[in-house]
Amino acid sequence: MEAKTVAATNVTNVSSMAASTLKPFTTTEVVYQRFAIEPMDQTAVIGSRVTLPCRVLDQKGPIQWTKDDFGLGAVRNLTGYERYAMIGSDEEGDFSLHIHPVELEDDGTYQCQVSPTNDGQPALRSRFAKLSVLVPPQKPKILQGDFLVTTEDRELVIECISSAGKPPAEITWIDGLGNVLHHGIKTTKEPYDNGPLTTVKSVLRVMPRKDHDNTTFTCQSQNMADRSPQSAKLRVEVRYAPKVSLSKIDHIVEGSELRFKCCAEANPPDVEYRWFINKKKVIGDYTTEMIIHNATRELHDATVKCEVSNEVGKSEESQTLDIRYGPQFRHPPLSVETHFGAKEILQCDVDGNPAPEIVWYHEDSDQILATSSNISVLVNPNTVGRYYCKARVAGFPELTGHANIYIRAPPSIVSQRIQYVPDEGVVKVKCTAISVPKAESVVWSFAGRELNFTSNNTPFYVQEEYAAERVVSTITLLDPISTYFGDYNCTVTNSYGTDSVIIKLTAH
Repeated sequence: MEAKTVAATNVTNVSSMAASTLKPFTTTEVVYQRFAIEPMDQTAVIGSRVTLPCRVLDQKGPIQWTKDDFGLGAVRNLTGYERYAMIGSDEEGDFSLHIHPVELEDDGTYQCQVSPTNDGQPALRSRFAKLSVLVPPQKPKILQGDFLVTTEDRELVIECISSAGKPPAEITWIDGLGNVLHHGIKTTKEPYDNGPLTTVKSVLRVMPRKDHDNTTFTCQSQNMADRSPQSAKLRVEVRYAPKVSLSKIDHIVEGSELRFKCCAEANPPDVEYRWFINKKKVIGDYTTEMIIHNATRELHDATVKCEVSNEVGKSEESQTLDIRYGPQFRHPPLSVETHFGAKEILQCDVDGNPAPEIVWYHEDSDQILATSSNISVLVNPNTVGRYYCKARVAGFPELTGHANIYIRAPPSIVSQRIQYVPDEGVVKVKCTAISVPKAESVVWSFAGRELNFTSNNTPFYVQEEYAAERVVSTITLLDPISTYFGDYNCTVTNSYGTDSVIIKLTAH
């Protein structure tokens, strides 16, 4: 034990100072051995070197290191432990433990210990220091090999193993497009050869796409022992149904020729093309191009489809045709028979693309009465007559139709009352009557006698023509002699009444 002598002065009362003499005395202070530096937890990569520090001040007792509570020896050159040594110098009190090269068996808990001495120096125990030995994993391996053929949208399972790492390896998956994958991954760990090392298995489940064809999936593994990742790669061939693109045709005009082009990417590339118009297969040996020689209005809104197939599956692309064409009546405007005070609707049912612009006029005016397909008319003397419907589509000829509003009434004969025998040719007598509703009968008489046109020996032949609002009855003289010149009576009857006139047939 080391002691130090210290001088001191005992001071007495000032009043007795003169009578007293100063008496010196000494005290002894004991200095104990103690730690200046203690070891702390460390990590070391296998094959590297590591130093666990231990420095003792005023060291007196022998020093040794323990590993997992087993003493390694009290001499600097630790006999039996070729890779271990206590480095430093006694003068500096440095007894650090140096290990080189580090091996897996060095993993453990270490303590620096100072023994007690016979003169009363107590033993010292440092804190426990954990040495964790890190081992880089072996190069990863993909169990499916380095090449695989798969099919698009069918689940692909890839397994990657990274063995003998400490700590366990971290496995990262990267697809052929450079994307780090985070989903569809399951990782399991198990001891390697029942020892302290770990084997990690990562299973990737992914839906391959066309974009993955002829690309590489990469399994990367690394741990704290080596931050440079190692990798294993798997190149995949993805078989996929055709990816179809159909050229779109815009601004189609009726009567034009249409050429549709269909392109397809597929694996395998051996494909078959089929074309459809409104689900009906197009006849012909069309492949990448299909031609419609005359785009008629009947094909407007039709669907043209290109279907391409290979042994994996089929895909299709389609276009709905938008064909521009001029106005055309679906149903021509129809005349109506009515009475004053009624409300009538006239229709102008027109087809065209784009939708036609429609205007209505009355025959007595240029004023636009309506711009819709229908017009409603309150019937009075000023609103009867003919109405014109005009339909326009830009770039095409205008379409015009008409309809009449007729007033139901007794017939009105409008023929000329005197008709002349021509110098040459057939002799005829014509009776024209306005009749709404349609005439039920036309009766002729001559010289006071009704003519019978069904008799075999009659010298007359009659022909009647009916139109919407009129009837024309024509007598032809089969024997045009003057005997049959004179007054003819024409009587026209409908459900509202009768009109009768005398028509004189005379020579010039």
